[in-house]
Amino acid sequence: MKKYSNYLLVGLCSMALTLPIGEYANASAATNKVEIAGQPVDLTYAAEKALPAVVYIKYVQNSKTKTVEVQNDPFSDFFDPFGFFGNPDGGNGGVQKRQIRTPKQEAAGSGVIISPDGYIVTNNHVVNGADELTVTLEDNREFNARIIGTDPTTDLALIKIDGKNLPTLPIGNSDNLKVGEWVIAVGNPFGLNNTVTAGIISAKARTLGANGVESFIQTDAAINKGNSGGALVNTKGELVGINAMLFSETGSYAGYGFAIPTAIMTKVIDDLKKYGTVQRAYLGIQGQDVLNYINNLKDQNKDVPDLGTVDGVYVAKVEDNSAASAAGIEKGDVIVGVDGKNITKMAELQEVINSKHPGDKITITWLHNKKKMSKSVTVKNMQGNTKVIKTADLDVLGAKVIPVSADLKKQLGISYGLQVKDVKSGAFKDGGISNGFIILTVNDKPMKTISDLQDAVKDASTSKNPVLFITGEWPSGKTDYKAVNIGTDK
Repeated sequence: MKKYSNYLLVGLCSMALTLPIGEYANASAATNKVEIAGQPVDLTYAAEKALPAVVYIKYVQNSKTKTVEVQNDPFSDFFDPFGFFGNPDGGNGGVQKRQIRTPKQEAAGSGVIISPDGYIVTNNHVVNGADELTVTLEDNREFNARIIGTDPTTDLALIKIDGKNLPTLPIGNSDNLKVGEWVIAVGNPFGLNNTVTAGIISAKARTLGANGVESFIQTDAAINKGNSGGALVNTKGELVGINAMLFSETGSYAGYGFAIPTAIMTKVIDDLKKYGTVQRAYLGIQGQDVLNYINNLKDQNKDVPDLGTVDGVYVAKVEDNSAASAAGIEKGDVIVGVDGKNITKMAELQEVINSKHPGDKITITWLHNKKKMSKSVTVKNMQGNTKVIKTADLDVLGAKVIPVSADLKKQLGISYGLQVKDVKSGAFKDGGISNGFIILTVNDKPMKTISDLQDAVKDASTSKNPVLFITGEWPSGKTDYKAVNIGTDK
């Protein structure tokens, strides 16, 4: 749960509305019948298409043993800060290590089947950290699920169940949605399986400051706890968004829900399925909505420049070796279009760029000194090239690692570390690390377990600078520092 302004952004997600409507005409995919203006919209076709394809996801994180550091109580029955009784606190200044048992955790969410063989799209926050995932279909069949890939930046995840001829929901184009268009939200709020609520598209390309990449569809269809990962569906029975958040003062539905558009979802899910990680393109600018820029200047009683528009993205910085710099965009320019699509705010620009892959060509349109300019350029990845980035594992290191033995920890006066064994060809050898080296930190994070090193390698491999900055010791007690490149261009 994240707080946003005076409201709560709940990483959960949707209460039924009556359906009076003003002047609205809708072509029903079920009957090809045009709704008469002033009459209610028939959403039964959309519900019939969506319900079989929306699943209930049960999340389980098993109980685990964790080692924690606790401060000794100086008023307890035994406290020996000077070690007269053999340093029972381990010589750590009153700090002791204790093992605790974490409780078993269970939660629930929703997902959408997008292929007959069992691929399901949901939110990252629905499955992140799960030891067990159980998927229940509308007909009460249960399946164990495994995680194919996750993307915290967009809060999307792809999971898989083993099935055949499963019901699916066709994927529509969220770019075609219009404000005022009717949609339904389908999911499992509060454990109430197979729940359908209805509302309209209230806005598009909303930014809330909750994720790294945002261009939410806003709807007044009710979204509540348990709806996360469920479907936002248009009247044609097409998936147009994945429900992700609600905007509320209470934590329950009292305002608006937000969904990740399929324009972003489709590309992210395809990448997770093919590569295991998202191949994200970067334009290479920092900036903000023109209106926000102008209002900030006014708030500071500063002069407001004539940019030639109040719509678009004001460019505050252009990164070197980027698509924007190749185009000739400069600080102070205003981006107003990409590939012929008008750009009025940052969320719209993010949505377009995040539908691209590194290596794709795009045509950028911008204003320089109020003069419109346009150029075609190739977008790159975070590492400044167009190569496929795959999440690396420990194999890239070309060595084995094991926890430091108790005797060696005592000898060196350390409480944790990973010792390098069996160095062969790979990143460690190239970086000057040989057998016996003890890794203490990687990129400023302590390496207490092999899982810590796996996480560090994974994070670095997909970052702008794919390097492990390692602090460690040799068995002789000498401290050493290494920089190990795990990127594709090392």
